[in-house]
Amino acid sequence: MQNDISVPPANSPSARPPRGRPREFDRQAALAAATRLFWIKGYEATSITDLTEVMGIGTKSLYAAFSSKDALYAEALKYYYTTYEGLVWTRFRAASTARKAALAFLQDSAIAMTGGDLDLPHGCMATLAAVGSEGHSELGDLMRATRAGGFDILKARFDRAKIDGDLKATADTTKLARFVQTVQSGMAIRARDGADRAELHAVAELALSGWDNITRTIEQRMQGDA
Repeated sequence: MQNDISVPPANSPSARPPRGRPREFDRQAALAAATRLFWIKGYEATSITDLTEVMGIGTKSLYAAFSSKDALYAEALKYYYTTYEGLVWTRFRAASTARKAALAFLQDSAIAMTGGDLDLPHGCMATLAAVGSEGHSELGDLMRATRAGGFDILKARFDRAKIDGDLKATADTTKLARFVQTVQSGMAIRARDGADRAELHAVAELALSGWDNITRTIEQRMQGDA
């Protein structure tokens, strides 16, 4: 019995299996992987080979997509901040007083620095990042600017507290913001060294337990310097 379906010759174009589309490069997933690696190892200790392995791409693809290791790190730092900043700053921004804002900032930093609920690397990428100055001056400037951004957020909140009457008009918000930021930086180092969340929460509570004395001392020193 003759088959009604005609079979094209083997060398006919219609007989060849359709070619699958090449696998598309997931740039966002690769960036997320690079961010996590930089977060864990830091800039200097992370090699291009490390990056291509964790990102699942070749060296040429890495440079084509991100231009250079420095540019990739800069983009990873931005990704880190925009993706995870809410873990640290959300309750801070909603707090009704300067002290509650500072405590929320430190408490939530303790949670984020010990993995949060997302199995994150321990520590703070922006705080612990160290970039050699030789040949990386722009990246070093970016790191300092990123850390300065956190300070600016703290100071702006304390400045608003002065306007609201929550802090005295003579309070030195620069020194107060620097104090809180320095406590958080120390917590980041302890987290990287293995401190658990309970320890860091205790540090946060102890650091701000004498809030009135802290603000009073800062104020007195500012008046003495005048």
